[in-house]
Amino acid sequence: MRVLTVGNLYPPHHFGGYEQVWRSAVRHLRANGHTARVLATDWRLDGVADGDEPDVHRELRWYWAGHDFPRIPLAQRPPIERHNAHVLARHLDELEPDVVSFWSMGGMSHSLIERVRRRGLPMVAFVHDQWLDYGRSFDQWMRLFHAPRRRLAARAVDRLTGIPTRVDYAGAGRYVFVSDFVRRRALKLPEPVRDTAVAHSGIDPALVGPLPPEHDWSWRLLYVGRIHHDKGIHESVDALAHLPGEATLTFAGKWDERDEDALVERARGLGVESRVTMLGQRSPAEVAELMRAHDALLFPVLWEEPWGLVPIEAMAQGLPVVATGRGGGGEYMRDGENCLIVPARDPEAIARAVERLAADPELRRTLRAGGERTAPLHTETVFNEQVEGHLLEVAGHAWEPVAA
Repeated sequence: MRVLTVGNLYPPHHFGGYEQVWRSAVRHLRANGHTARVLATDWRLDGVADGDEPDVHRELRWYWAGHDFPRIPLAQRPPIERHNAHVLARHLDELEPDVVSFWSMGGMSHSLIERVRRRGLPMVAFVHDQWLDYGRSFDQWMRLFHAPRRRLAARAVDRLTGIPTRVDYAGAGRYVFVSDFVRRRALKLPEPVRDTAVAHSGIDPALVGPLPPEHDWSWRLLYVGRIHHDKGIHESVDALAHLPGEATLTFAGKWDERDEDALVERARGLGVESRVTMLGQRSPAEVAELMRAHDALLFPVLWEEPWGLVPIEAMAQGLPVVATGRGGGGEYMRDGENCLIVPARDPEAIARAVERLAADPELRRTLRAGGERTAPLHTETVFNEQVEGHLLEVAGHAWEPVAA
C-alpha cells in the first residue's frame, strides 16, 4: 500500500504529541512493508536539523507564524493556495498513492482535503484535536467564504481561480478521532462528517513494564507538556503557594517564550520562584526518568483536552496523577482508581489532592496499581495497528491486524 501522509508539523520540528504520533504511525507502516511519504510545512525550529528520515518533504506553506495565526494580507493568500496545490499535485502524481491520510491541519490549507476528494482518492483523516472546527477559521482563504451569503461568490471564485473555496468534509472520506469526546464535538458542527471511528493514541510500549520501586514522599511535583495557560500551568504554580515550603515544581516542556516568561513572573509574584525549575524540552527518555524521580504529576488542564498522553506515560512509570480529567482524558481517568480528579481553575483543590497523596501511602499504591492496569491499554502499537487497518480498509485492501 502506498500512503501519502499530510499535516503541518513533523518531527523533529514539532511541539506536541500529535506530531510524534504521526511519526510513529509512519514508522509502523514502513516496518510492515508499506510506502509512506510525509508532506509537511516548511516551518523549522531554529538550530534543529531535519534529520535523516527518508521520504519526508517539508514544502507546504501555512497560515501560522511566531506561535500565532497572524492576519495574512488578502493578496498573499491565493499564492499560498496555489503553491500548496502545486506541491500536493506533484506528490500525488509521483507517488500515485492508494490512500491519502491527513493529520494535524490547524492553520493549513483545507483546500488540500477538497483537492484529494475531487481527485476521487480514498482519504482518512486522523483527528487529534478540534481542527475540523477551528481549522476552518485559521485557514485564511476558506474563512473568506464561510458566511452563507457568500456561497454564490464562492462558486464563482472557485471557477475563476481554480482554488476551492469550500470543502465537502462529509464526502471526503473517513475521520478517525483520538477520542469519542472529539468525535462527538465534530458531529455537532454545521457540516458534520459521516464516516467516523475512534482510535486512541498511545505511548511508547517500551515505557510499559514492571513499575519502578516505590520511594519515600519528597514533595517533588512535575508538569510535563506544552507551556501554555490552557494547560493549567498558572494553577500549578498557584497550588505550590498553598503547599509546604519544601514542595517543588519542575516544568519540562517548551512553547512560546512569552508564556514561559509569564509563568516565571507569576512564580516570582507568589514568592515561590526558587521552588520552580524550568527545564525546557526534554527527550522521551529524560521525561521517563523525571517521572520516576518525582512524587506526583500535575495535569490540571483548563481546556477540554482531546486525549492526553502525558498522564498515561506517568501511569506507566508509577507516578500518581492529579488532573482535571476534562475532555477526552475523562475516558481513561478514574478518580481514586488511577488518578485524583480536581476541579479546573482551583489551585487550592490541587494542593489538597497533593496533600492527600503526601499523607496516604496506601492511596499512592492504589493509584500506582490502577495506572499500571491502564497504561498497557493505550500504546503506540495498539494505535498504529488501527491506523494501518483504517488505511487498508479505505484503500480497498484486506486487513489482518499485526500481532503486538
